[in-house]
Amino acid sequence: MAKCEVCGNDYYLAFQVIAAGATHTFDSFECAIHKLAPVCAHCGCKVIGHGIEANGTFYCCAHCAHMQGATQIRDNAAHARPD
Repeated sequence: MAKCEVCGNDYYLAFQVIAAGATHTFDSFECAIHKLAPVCAHCGCKVIGHGIEANGTFYCCAHCAHMQGATQIRDNAAHARPD
């Protein structure tokens, strides 16, 4: 069995994730998200989906990116301005 590095649970179904060259062991996706997911620079929530990166900073959505001054960001192509 392997021990989760977040909660310490020693679990026979633990799994490993390799991120940025480092190997991490978790007993659940919840613990993996807690440890590895980026945090929105505006509202502080964990970015579990695709999120948005603007000016080298991660945001959970276009609204949060806009609130930090990244005004050209759009959540999806349907709302993007034509070129």
